[in-house]
Amino acid sequence: MSKYPTAMACVLGLLSTHAVAQPAYPAKSVRIIVPFSPGGGTDAFSRTVGAKLTQAWGQQVIVDNRPGAQGNIGTAVGAKAAPDGYTLTLAYVGTLSINPHLYKNPGFDPLKDFAAISRGTLEAWVLVVHPSLPVHSVKELVALAKQRPGQLTFASSASGTQLVGELFKQATGTRIEHIPYKGAGPAVIDLLAGNVQMMYSNPTAAVPHVKTGRLRGLAVTGRKRLEALPELITGVEAGYPQLDVLGWYGIVVPTGTPQAIITKLNTDIVAALNAPDVRERMKAIGQELSPSTAEQFQEQIRNDYALWGKVVRASGAKAD
Repeated sequence: MSKYPTAMACVLGLLSTHAVAQPAYPAKSVRIIVPFSPGGGTDAFSRTVGAKLTQAWGQQVIVDNRPGAQGNIGTAVGAKAAPDGYTLTLAYVGTLSINPHLYKNPGFDPLKDFAAISRGTLEAWVLVVHPSLPVHSVKELVALAKQRPGQLTFASSASGTQLVGELFKQATGTRIEHIPYKGAGPAVIDLLAGNVQMMYSNPTAAVPHVKTGRLRGLAVTGRKRLEALPELITGVEAGYPQLDVLGWYGIVVPTGTPQAIITKLNTDIVAALNAPDVRERMKAIGQELSPSTAEQFQEQIRNDYALWGKVVRASGAKAD
């Protein structure tokens, strides 16, 4: 009897043992890079999802805030991370679909450097003004802005809120001065203090202050009213179809991450987003969850990259 079948059996046995010995993913802590400061919508979303994944995996999920350059710094760190599933990046419409058109070199290519995992939210921006401003509707705001060209100011916390503000100006034919901030927290603080008059804010930062009366809500973008503030009309209802735009958060990983890990991440993150306690928490802070397949989110990134490129070119906005 030949010795070769026995030798082959030994080799196959060793390979089988090696495969069994491979640790299941995740075998250690995982980090989510959030390219913005703590306290905003991206941070709240990431910490909620991270806590749920920690429970499911029995491994710590750490939120790593890396703010700067409207999200470019942290996003570039995520793009250069090892493609092993242990570094996730919070994807935001502003960083992946808008910044590459505003900056000559944002530090990453959103269409080449990342693989999508899942969309997390799909939601409107909320138009809020300081209560001292004598307006109670979009119509009154537009009239006032035309009476005072260049005198009113709008805050932005990232490129998304900046470009929605530019869209508002284009749609209404108004001149309003743009004041940029390094995050939703500082922008809202200055708006509450009356140092700026208005802002298109993410719901997380705006909803609590609208409900207490510290800010006055006028409208939301998109075609659907915000569940957390159903009394606010949409930009389309106000007569401006150009404001039929939505923002989103999601999760991406570096290109080259194994498909098996992408599939597991999508399954587990979608399960976390569909958990009743997560949905209740997100609803309370104005975030409307919209989990998706990896392929659907990849398509969303590509489509919005093209959409916002046109808006940036029409507005002439540049960040550097």
